[in-house]
Amino acid sequence: MIDLRVGHIVEVAKHPDADTLYVEKIDAGEDELRTVVSGLVRFVPIEQMMNRDVVLVCNLKPAKMRNVMSYAMVLCATSPDGATVEFVEPPKGSKPGDRVYFEGFADGAPEAQLKPKMKVFETIQPGLFTNDAREAGWFDANKKFHKLLVAGSVCTTATVTNGSLK
Repeated sequence: MIDLRVGHIVEVAKHPDADTLYVEKIDAGEDELRTVVSGLVRFVPIEQMMNRDVVLVCNLKPAKMRNVMSYAMVLCATSPDGATVEFVEPPKGSKPGDRVYFEGFADGAPEAQLKPKMKVFETIQPGLFTNDAREAGWFDANKKFHKLLVAGSVCTTATVTNGSLK
C-alpha cells in the first residue's frame, strides 16, 4: 500500500546542480525533516513553495537526483495540456504526518518502502486524476473515482480539473 501523508514545506532552495529542480525540507510528522527534490522550478515560483501543505508519497525508494538524495515525492496535478502544474493540497486543518488515503481504502497499513520490482506506484499512477470539481483521486479498474482524503475531507487543487497526478 502507498504511504501518502500530509507534509509542510519549511525550507526550499534551488538545487545547486540543476536549474529545473528545487530541494525542499518537509515536515512529514516525523522526528526529522525529509529532504525532497522536485522538478517544479518551471511551474511554481520559489516564494509559493514556502510554508505550504502538500501531499507526499513517502514510501518510494529514495532516489539520488543530481547528487542530492530525495526521500519522498510531492504529489502534483498537471493540466491536460501540460501547461499548468500545481500541488495537490490537503484540506484545511491538516497537520504534518496526517494519513492521506483513497475513499473506500482507509484501512490497511502502508509498506515501509515499496518494492521497486513490484511497481506498485507505477501501476496506480495512471489512474490518478483530478475531477471537474478539482478533487484529487484515483479511478479504479471499473472507472469508479475514489477521492483522496484526509480524515474524511477531500484533497483538491487550486485550478487543475481533469488533470493527471504525479
